[in-house]
Amino acid sequence: MPPALSMNEHTKILFIGDIIGKPGRIAVRELLPKLVGEYSPDLVIANGENAAGGFGITPEVAEELKRLQIDVITSGNHIWDKKDVYDYIKGERRLLRPANYPPGAPGAGYALYECPSGARVGVVNLVGRVFMDNVDCPFRAGKDIVSRLREDTPVVFVDIHAETTSEKAAIGWHLDGLASAVVGTHTHIQTSDERVLPNGTAFITDAGMTGPTDSVIGMQKDSIIQRFLTQMPVKFDVASKGIELQGVFIKVNSSDGRAVNIERIKIPLKNE
Repeated sequence: MPPALSMNEHTKILFIGDIIGKPGRIAVRELLPKLVGEYSPDLVIANGENAAGGFGITPEVAEELKRLQIDVITSGNHIWDKKDVYDYIKGERRLLRPANYPPGAPGAGYALYECPSGARVGVVNLVGRVFMDNVDCPFRAGKDIVSRLREDTPVVFVDIHAETTSEKAAIGWHLDGLASAVVGTHTHIQTSDERVLPNGTAFITDAGMTGPTDSVIGMQKDSIIQRFLTQMPVKFDVASKGIELQGVFIKVNSSDGRAVNIERIKIPLKNE
């Protein structure tokens, strides 16, 4: 039986870059409704691994993000920072951890979502290995999982949470023509290389972050500068100024899963 298609010609996906602490959650609360009204996405995805105090996510914060019209929360290497998420993620299919963690990790790294519009979207969360934890190969795991999801839907979105631009770019090319979109996260700096690759995969090296930009990747500047100057341990606290929502909007052909376009989003929160 062929995969069920969306009732619409295009499947629209709105992705929100790494949400950083309370300022990031405020940006989502204040700015996401307008974006939903403007783009009418079938699915809203956000990386939420830093949404609780800048490191990790708690069940309470995950529930808050779900109430703010986020349909799927992806994560990365900080997913295990808050221990109360361990039991929560076992039964919460809307919160994903990287799929290439070794067997035995709680929760799921990918899922198929049925949207109210009729669209069916597979979402995959991967984490890189360069300068990161020693996990299973994201290239092999990603290709295998995306191939399996395409048996049920041609529309598959991949969040690759990785440190280096080279690894994220290589994942994009590796999955070109298989995944509908490969979006990089983790480094919190939005890149300007968004494009649709030759075989139909929308790609960007990093979608950016949603939170305080008057900072060093979301943290208070002075502490980070002190760390670089002295090489001594410092407490990293979430900054509070220059709040923005960053991410991408992707339109995909519902019949074959090929991306039509990818658009960067970067919106400041006024009157913060």
